[in-house]
Amino acid sequence: MAADLVILGGRLVAPADATEHVDVVIEGGHIAAVVPAGEAPAAQRTLDASGAWVMPGFVDIQVHFRTPGATDSEDMASGAAGAAMGGVTACVIMPNTDPPIDTPDMVTEVLALAAGVPCDVRTSATITAGRAGERLADLAALYDLGVRVFTDDGDCVADDALMEAALAATVQLPGAVISQHAEDPATVAGGIINAGAVADRLGLRGRPAEAEVSVVHRDIELARRTGGRYHVLHLSVAAAMDLVVRAKRDGVAVTAEVTPQHLVLTENDVERLGTTGKMNPPLRLADDVAALRQGIIDGSLDAVATDHAPHHPSLKDRPLADAPPGMIGVETMAPVVWSEFVATGQMSPERFVEVVSTAPARIAGIADHGQPIRAGSRANVTVFDPTAIWTVHAVELQSRSLNSPWAGRTLNGRVRHTVLAGNPVVVNNELDV
Repeated sequence: MAADLVILGGRLVAPADATEHVDVVIEGGHIAAVVPAGEAPAAQRTLDASGAWVMPGFVDIQVHFRTPGATDSEDMASGAAGAAMGGVTACVIMPNTDPPIDTPDMVTEVLALAAGVPCDVRTSATITAGRAGERLADLAALYDLGVRVFTDDGDCVADDALMEAALAATVQLPGAVISQHAEDPATVAGGIINAGAVADRLGLRGRPAEAEVSVVHRDIELARRTGGRYHVLHLSVAAAMDLVVRAKRDGVAVTAEVTPQHLVLTENDVERLGTTGKMNPPLRLADDVAALRQGIIDGSLDAVATDHAPHHPSLKDRPLADAPPGMIGVETMAPVVWSEFVATGQMSPERFVEVVSTAPARIAGIADHGQPIRAGSRANVTVFDPTAIWTVHAVELQSRSLNSPWAGRTLNGRVRHTVLAGNPVVVNNELDV
C-alpha cells in the first residue's frame, strides 16, 4: 500500500545526518520512517525537498490574531495562513482581545474559531480577570481546558502579591508558565518609543530600559521564592537578559524569548519606519541589539517569538504618538533569523531549529510540535530552502495588515513546504488548503 506522503531528497539538521539526503515517509499523520534518498516506498503524494532542509515545524509562542474584537486587522484565517506560509505549524495567541480570553467559555470560543485553519492554534489566557490587574483569573479552570501559557500581555502585572500568587499557582499546574510583558506601567506611562536620543530629537516621551529591568528583577525573585515557572515575553534590554542568565545559573525556572525585530532593529530605525517602527517594548539601542544577538546564539536567550501584532493601515496612519504599537512578523520570522544568523555563519542549523521550533514548543508545553524528524514523531514538518532569495512586499503577505518592518528587505531562505499533522498546507511556497 502506498504511503500517504513522502518528502523526497532533503537533509536533516541532526549532525550525523546533515550531509545525507533522505526521504521522509509519512502515514496516518506521523512520520513512519526516514530512509536514504531513493529508498522510500510509493506514495499518494510527494514533495520535493532537494537542496532544502527538512525541519520540525516552527513554533511561534506570541502572536496576535485579533480574534475576537479586531478582525479588520487580522482574523484566525489570515493569521494562520501567514503562519503556515512562514513554516509555523503551531502558535500561541495572546489573550489581549476584546473581550479578553480570561474564562473557560472564551477559551472554547476562540479555539472553535481556529478549527480548520492551516496552523495548530493554541491559546494563552489572562493572568488576571479582564487583564485589570486586580484579581487572578481562574487559572486552574483555564488549565483544565488545555491552557498552559498565562499572560496579561500588553499589560504588566504590576501588583507584587498577584504576581507571586500566579507564580505559586504554576507549582500545582504541571507545564503551566506565567509569561510577563515586563515593563513597569508607572515608569512607561505616556512613553512612545525608547527613552533616548531619538525620543529627545522627536520631542516624545520615552519608555526607559529600567522599566523592563526592574520588573524582570522582581519577577525572578518571586519565581525564586515560589518555585513557579516564569517566562519573559519579548525581552529587549541587555541588562534584563543578564538577570535571566544569573537566575538560570541559580536554578530558577525562568526562560526568555526575543523578537526578530529586537535582534535586528534599533531606535534609529523608528524614524525610517514611522509608526511601523513603534512597538512595546520599544526598539532599543545598538548595544542592546548586539548583546541580544549574542544571547540567542549562545543560549542565554531561549527562543525567538514574533509578537506578531497586526494593525489595520488606518490605525497606523496616524502620528507616532497616537498609533498603536506593534509589527507583523509570523510569516517572516524564520527567513529573518536565517538571513541574519545562519546565512552569515553565526548560527548553526541545529541552533536555528532550537530557537524557532524546539525551545518554544517546550516553553509552551506543545508536545507534538518541535520534535525531531524521526519515526514516531507527529508529522509537523517544514521544508526550508536556504538558497531562496526573495524581497518582502507587505501587500503579498497573508496578513490583513501591512505593518511589516521588513518590507523592501531582501532575505535569504524561504519555506518551500509546510506539513501539518501529515497534511501539506503549503506546497512550493503557495497555500494548499
